[in-house]
Amino acid sequence: MKEKVLILGLSKSGIAVAEYAVKKGYDVYITEGNPPKEEYLQKIDYFKSLGIKIETNGHSDKFISDAKFAVTSPGIPPKSEIFRMLKEKNIPIISEVEFAYENTDTPFIAITGTNGKTTTTALVSHILNANFKAPYCGNIGVPPTTLINENNDYLVCEISSFQAQMTEKFKPFISVWTNFTPDHIDWHGGLENYFNAKAKIFSGKQAPKYVVLNENDKKLSEFANECKASKVFRFDTDKYDNCCYIKNNAFWFKENGKSEFIINISDCGLVGHHNYQNIMCGIICTKLCGMDNETIMEKIMTFKSPEHRLEKVRELNGITFYNDSKATNPEASIVAINSFNNTNVALILGGRDKNTDLTEMCDSINKHIKTVLLIGEATERFEKNLKNNGFDNIIKESSMENAIDKAIDLKPDVVLLSPACASFDMFNSYEHRGEVFKKYVLSK
Repeated sequence: MKEKVLILGLSKSGIAVAEYAVKKGYDVYITEGNPPKEEYLQKIDYFKSLGIKIETNGHSDKFISDAKFAVTSPGIPPKSEIFRMLKEKNIPIISEVEFAYENTDTPFIAITGTNGKTTTTALVSHILNANFKAPYCGNIGVPPTTLINENNDYLVCEISSFQAQMTEKFKPFISVWTNFTPDHIDWHGGLENYFNAKAKIFSGKQAPKYVVLNENDKKLSEFANECKASKVFRFDTDKYDNCCYIKNNAFWFKENGKSEFIINISDCGLVGHHNYQNIMCGIICTKLCGMDNETIMEKIMTFKSPEHRLEKVRELNGITFYNDSKATNPEASIVAINSFNNTNVALILGGRDKNTDLTEMCDSINKHIKTVLLIGEATERFEKNLKNNGFDNIIKESSMENAIDKAIDLKPDVVLLSPACASFDMFNSYEHRGEVFKKYVLSK
């Protein structure tokens, strides 16, 4: 009798698991709580022709019973009704990343963090692909299950806190933690739960061979002491025998107390200290995979920032436009804001408010930004906080296009979209918001 696997959510990751599982001889069931998206209607018909059972608009008790295990999509919270139903039936729930890991021998390089993980994931893959076959996957948009039948040397996998939490056996070759700041608190039910979700893939029974941590993040610096089962590398410091650091405007890698020059900052295509931290992560990971320094340097020089992450859009009449739409929380926007020194910057800010503390962001704006242009639902609270922190050069606009036009009239050196908010008040997603910004800027 075939083993029954239950897939939670008709999503990109769920579809990847279904296609793989049916080929492996599982009895595959997909349960989706909402109406199916139009883009998946043809896929549903195709799956049914393969013998895959699908239900939508809810989760029936009869449909989910007797599953050997369930594979969840990242967006389904642990407090959901379907999780409760499965736990009552003692049906194990794992992430798609865990499913992929259990079905391949390819080593994983797992990269997590509140901010910076997508850029770091793309950079590590970009460097490794000079000598290896090392595609990026995971939360960056490619389910690792789609790659496990390929002859890869490494899978460079961006891991969200949601994905990490739903793992028990996932044991990467390298685990990287770029930084830790408050985010997804409601989803996890508290800041400590959010931290512990990510921490699973760094210590204990899931400890990797190598751990890479941000020494300038106090929480992660302290956490390094808990990673005793792994060899720990720290970045943004030169105080340890195993680390990566900046000295004399250049990046250096140190292992077992011996330092090696890698690349000058001036030769890198990325800007801002947060991106320098991403580069340090990339250097450590690729050195641990055996890459030579010259190749690492050449690949860093040719790397460009992923879309919507402090992405340079164009230069026009002396103004440089940057799209940082992925900055959906104040911490992410602070990183972008702090990337500009002694520059006249017009910042487009706002969207759907996450109601997080704005004090630190207002301090950064006071130091680095000349003009703030506010859009979206957060306008009133952001304006009040900015003024309470002594910043008055504020312009309120009703649309992205109007904000761009007004910013251009100001003739700054830089126009920066870094909203510090979710996008759903005016746009379908942060990607949609960034595309609107880019399209309008490029039309000028």
